[in-house]
Amino acid sequence: MITKHDEILSSRVDFIEVAPENWIPMNTPYQRPLREISEQIPLSTHGLSLSLGSPDPLDVDFVKQVKVFLEQFNVAHYTEHLSYCSAGGHMYDLMPIPFTSESVKYVANRIKQVQDILERQIAVENVSYYLQQNSELSEIEFTKAVLEEADCRLLLDVNNVYVNSINHGYDSREFINAMPTERVVYGHIAGHYDEADDLKVDTHGSPVKDSVWDLLDYAYQKHGAFPTLLERDFNIPSMAELNIELEKISKIQALHQKALAC
Repeated sequence: MITKHDEILSSRVDFIEVAPENWIPMNTPYQRPLREISEQIPLSTHGLSLSLGSPDPLDVDFVKQVKVFLEQFNVAHYTEHLSYCSAGGHMYDLMPIPFTSESVKYVANRIKQVQDILERQIAVENVSYYLQQNSELSEIEFTKAVLEEADCRLLLDVNNVYVNSINHGYDSREFINAMPTERVVYGHIAGHYDEADDLKVDTHGSPVKDSVWDLLDYAYQKHGAFPTLLERDFNIPSMAELNIELEKISKIQALHQKALAC
């Protein structure tokens, strides 16, 4: 019987992404499959509980544990969500940060603190959100200001850009255009659920939609063929089915790399 572990090792993936929270508590025997994978395929990490916008104090002990994990598994990148998930306790959801100048300074200072402890830059992801708060800045302005103030990098989630552009009525390509190319470390692409023509829900539970593939192609035009992770969190199909989407990413990247070389 072929295990998922064996399927990953025999696949053509360039890198994989894990949530450090899922692995740090485990003892060495349970970490062994991840170590075997990391010896053959580069690892990146995408955190779930750093809660950068939270009113709670930063969990310094957790950040120190992340540092050990990154060093143990030779992880190239630590990324997190530009959101928060705690306020007097974890809410197990990613809540949007108000787009204000005060929030920019608050979040940037917390990112700087994390980077000082880790002794490396981190990358923050533009997140999907469904409640439009009273904000003095646009999502573009807020995101760029945090990147600049914190001197951190960007995990560009193309599906989130598309979902937000429909839900909040803005131009997805304008958002892509505005992001600083030099700060893009890699990207995400995923499936979403069409609740209505004007409501899309970021699910990571279905194949990538054609409109998102088109936006990924456009993002490569603007920022180059950056590494891109296919996210699938549930309704996970066979590796053979996932490989079809992975091959599509590679083909789009190759077209842009060829165009750049000409």
